[in-house]
Amino acid sequence: MQRKANAVWSGNLKQGKGQLSTESGVLQDTPYGFAKRFESEPGTNPEELIAAAHAGCFTMALSAQLEDAGLTASSLRTSAAVTLEKEGNGFSITTIHLTLEAEIPGASKEAFEKAANAAKAGCPVSKVLNATITMEARLVGI
Repeated sequence: MQRKANAVWSGNLKQGKGQLSTESGVLQDTPYGFAKRFESEPGTNPEELIAAAHAGCFTMALSAQLEDAGLTASSLRTSAAVTLEKEGNGFSITTIHLTLEAEIPGASKEAFEKAANAAKAGCPVSKVLNATITMEARLVGI
């Protein structure tokens, strides 16, 4: 399986403009640029898209881990916070923090934590990122 996305850029770093598109069409010539990435101008940026990808991947991986443990979630809500920091002459994604709130009928705290940690380590997006990935997972309703 292979998924594709495209970026087009015109101009220099600070005043230039770009567009992102995905093969599925979910993003189609979606604008991005310096102010959207490093300042507060509304719009998307690569780090936000990585956060969305990681939150989605982790949540699906957790669903699979729970299924393997004989559990089914009523609700899994995950957010991912990507931190971009200046390092030397450039920037690096240094951490990603996952915040999970889960409703899983019949789950023990131990089974929940085991599944969440396995999903964090095993999700393909976690594996591809060279960053410290942390997580806060909270089981509600037990």
